[in-house]
Amino acid sequence: MKILLIVLGVLLLGGFLIGGQVVGIRNGLVVEKESINGQWAQVDVSLQRRSDLIPNLVETVKGYAKQEKEVIASVAEARAALGGARTPQQKIAANGMLDNALSRLLVVVEQYPNLKSNENFMRLQDELAGTENRIAVERRKYNEIIQRYNTQIELFPNNVVASMTGFARNDAYFKTEAGARVSPKVAF
Repeated sequence: MKILLIVLGVLLLGGFLIGGQVVGIRNGLVVEKESINGQWAQVDVSLQRRSDLIPNLVETVKGYAKQEKEVIASVAEARAALGGARTPQQKIAANGMLDNALSRLLVVVEQYPNLKSNENFMRLQDELAGTENRIAVERRKYNEIIQRYNTQIELFPNNVVASMTGFARNDAYFKTEAGARVSPKVAF
């Protein structure tokens, strides 16, 4: 009888230890997932700030570069795509489109010296550059948090607990587009 009680006590103690470990791992994964959501909100705020600056920039460019309708339209389309995106993956894809459209717009600006000397344009371009820097910082932080979360759910015994409690890998990383590594060609 004494041995049975000792075995039962050891089994209960072991069960409590394992249960505590499972709860601790799950809670840690919840914290990581919420960190991703919080950092995504920071990225989203920066993307919205840039999106709010773009109409003013486009209107200024329109006044000087009326024949560049295709480039201006691509910026407007990309901005609309970003505004319509709902999930992080959709917003990341739309942001890539907007990055490409803005780079083409800035190439067009190089062809108009009067525009480059316009005080309003210079102010908008400075604000846009500052916003782009903020976006880059927030993207980096977001990618780091996703990497940390993905690493946590792959480690043993976290992977067992993650699969039991419904935590899945998140691959909504910001990635550099292949064309972003190449300087745009400017025709003179």
